[in-house]
Amino acid sequence: MTNDNKSSSRVFLVTGATGAIGKAISRQLAQEPDHEVVLIGRDESRTRQAVQDIIRDTGNQSVRHEIADLSRQADILALADWWQGPLHVLINNAAVTPRTRQETPEGIELQFATNVLAYFWLTKAFSNILSKSTPARVLFVASYWAGDLDIGDLEFRRRQYNNNRAYRQSKQADRMLAAAFAERLKSLGISVNACHPGDVNSKLSRNLGFGGHETPDEGADTPVWLATDTVGQQKTGKYFENRQEVDDRFTHDRPALEALYKACAAYTSDR
Repeated sequence: MTNDNKSSSRVFLVTGATGAIGKAISRQLAQEPDHEVVLIGRDESRTRQAVQDIIRDTGNQSVRHEIADLSRQADILALADWWQGPLHVLINNAAVTPRTRQETPEGIELQFATNVLAYFWLTKAFSNILSKSTPARVLFVASYWAGDLDIGDLEFRRRQYNNNRAYRQSKQADRMLAAAFAERLKSLGISVNACHPGDVNSKLSRNLGFGGHETPDEGADTPVWLATDTVGQQKTGKYFENRQEVDDRFTHDRPALEALYKACAAYTSDR
């Protein structure tokens, strides 16, 4: 993986970039000619097509893609190993909402692996690269549809699996992990914030039984704002909706944040 050696460019990595919101985030970022945007997806043809569409729509030739299954830590570590050059903004956006309980080849419940552990693994794997590109920032695309976290049953092995409950749990976890990482990365010049993207009619929302009333571009507005506006660098450990900071009750319990961080770290290779 190579970057174009444009000293003035800012480099963005967007996960879940073939989904409705992820593609809109990537396209809006690419509208600025000095932005280099790397789309991450699982499907080669869909991800390549998304890149072609964005280049056509924006005229920005500095858009490219990488293929990775973010539910698997090995793919994330390989992605970080391949990376060359700077990374200024990591946007953790990928999410799935399978209607039945599924597991990765490693035996981890799929929604927890993709929606939570991938954010944890990516932030850990790229923190050194981000620290060399400061000021840098990490964004956790979460949701106001959050709750039901059970640190003792993160994979729904004891509870009956319900994709809506699993999704709510994952988004609560994302908001909490953003705050936990903010404390750890602040000294490196890396801000970490979370946001609700908007209620977009997408495959994800339809799997949860919601239609969504906003366009993908409307849903992408707050994430792109946090990724590019000065507020996203000045603030860290915060949660935003509609470009407004919102007090997040999930981040008030510091022992719970540390317990969740420790639980996720137990799934993480030392590499």
